[in-house]
Amino acid sequence: MAHTFLVRPGQWMLEGQWLERQNLPVPVRGKTMIAWDQNDWFRMATKLVFPGHEYTDIVLQYRGRFDQTNRQYSFILQHSEFGNVEGEGLIGPESIVQRYWVLGSEQQRRSGLETLRQIKDDRYYYSSVNMSGISMSLTSVMEAVIERKP
Repeated sequence: MAHTFLVRPGQWMLEGQWLERQNLPVPVRGKTMIAWDQNDWFRMATKLVFPGHEYTDIVLQYRGRFDQTNRQYSFILQHSEFGNVEGEGLIGPESIVQRYWVLGSEQQRRSGLETLRQIKDDRYYYSSVNMSGISMSLTSVMEAVIERKP
């Protein structure tokens, strides 16, 4: 299977669970739109909502550059909760892995890691973790399924 998430334009739906320290899992839903400006530049926008809960929606706006030769990419991100973020990703045969770090958060040292494992052509299992502090303690985890919208 060739990857379809990120490397092709399209709309994706997300459904899963959000978990924060000492709280029960909360349902999360989202929508991601991916567009390519030029051959190696992409834009991605995601909105996460928490139906039936008082959590604030999370909006993420990415702009990145993809190096097709090495199957890696770098990106900048405007995160509605974290502010300015930078990151990098690597596209493997069966998964896409990216890490990011929040700019200007030296005291809190916020960062994260995300993995998208391809299940079918247009379906991925998504797992993410947000960390903070000197010991990089887990602050939140999300598990979801992402599927291309027909």
